[in-house]
Amino acid sequence: MSDRNAPHHPLIAAGHESYAAITASVVDPVLARPAGWGWWLAVAVSFVFLLMTAGAIGYLFTTGIGVWGVNYTVVWGYAIASYVWWIAIGSGGTLISSILVLTRQEWRRSINRFAESMTIFAVAIAGLFPILHLGRPQYFYWLAPYPNTMGLWPQWRSALVWDFWAILSYLLFSILFLYVGLIPDLATMRDRARGRLAQVLYGAFALGWRGSAQHWRCYAILHRTLAALAVPLVVSVHSIVGLDFAASLMPGWQESLFPPYFVVGALYSGFAMVLLLTLLVRWGLQLQTIITVSHFDSMAKVILAGSVLMTYSYATEWFMAWYGGSHADRTVVAFLFGGAYAPLYWTQLLFNCVVPQALWWKRVRRSMPALAVISVLILVGMWIERILIIWGTLSRGFMPSLWHLFYPTVSDWLLLFGPLGFFAFMFLWFIRLVPAVSMHEVRSLVRKEGLA
Repeated sequence: MSDRNAPHHPLIAAGHESYAAITASVVDPVLARPAGWGWWLAVAVSFVFLLMTAGAIGYLFTTGIGVWGVNYTVVWGYAIASYVWWIAIGSGGTLISSILVLTRQEWRRSINRFAESMTIFAVAIAGLFPILHLGRPQYFYWLAPYPNTMGLWPQWRSALVWDFWAILSYLLFSILFLYVGLIPDLATMRDRARGRLAQVLYGAFALGWRGSAQHWRCYAILHRTLAALAVPLVVSVHSIVGLDFAASLMPGWQESLFPPYFVVGALYSGFAMVLLLTLLVRWGLQLQTIITVSHFDSMAKVILAGSVLMTYSYATEWFMAWYGGSHADRTVVAFLFGGAYAPLYWTQLLFNCVVPQALWWKRVRRSMPALAVISVLILVGMWIERILIIWGTLSRGFMPSLWHLFYPTVSDWLLLFGPLGFFAFMFLWFIRLVPAVSMHEVRSLVRKEGLA
């Protein structure tokens, strides 16, 4: 089909609807186009952050968690807040992909791989923080009920055991979900690769895929089944994280709202991260032909809905503290609004509730710089929310004699920013080794819409 006569489609740029054009757009950055200086610079910077993370962990292991700002009142700090934030990013990734598959949203075809790969890296990072916080991390395997000579079994009432199984099962499932979706595209990479090593590696991971009708039928059944299994798994995973707090007796935490509240927060922050990654990959790999403005418009609408739900959740917390009549709960809410952490709390409300309301306007939803700024602010606001959930309660518990503030140390800051570089390092190599966009999904859209 010529460029002049090609029909316009909101999800595929005119003149690029052919199968060959779609395949070339995705494959060429991996196989044909050498990595530019920008990519190598990003890898170098992220590697520095990776070394910083490793150094901070090594110092923690040799010295102890006293290097953090935790005290005998605020026993949780940056590590647990980062754990909740990273697990939310990871939970949001697969939840986004699976829900969009089940609801047959066509615009998800160009972004689902970002979400699924993001999940694996974020969950892997999240799994580090509970281990770092154990105090004796060398015994983390005690959380698993394995046969042993001492007859030692985990305490099933401990949230640490819930987290262990939630993270492990979710990580394994996410790897399987991503890999199944990659198989047809790995076969394409196998057939187009020029080097013998690339052909062998892509061919091995493609598992002998030939694209026959039988292969496609089995693939469709398996992929949709995994998507259906992903939704309850993701909801249960982040509900367990919410129950880590809700199952306690501390004021401000003992709420039945926490499990659904954490699930909504995971979807919200997960979509913000996917939107930011889509912006960067679209610009870096020059994928403007198959990631159009309409994709960002759709993602922005979901983020706007998430902002409304988060605002409703915050209002519910305030109302229940007042309506419940508990002096301790009211003290926690009053402390958040007017205490030492008030500037952070107002910043959280600004970033999570007020700023995203700009997405009601179509011009903002289709502006790349505006979306990038809003996504970053939401991610910052959601991390502030996580840390204030911890600080707000632990700094103002039941006994005034135990009211203390948290003061972060250098180690806290290193383990806050270091994993961001670790995540970027893994993601940068991922998009250079495998197709960043699901080619067979986009080609399926072209065939379905009758564009080619």
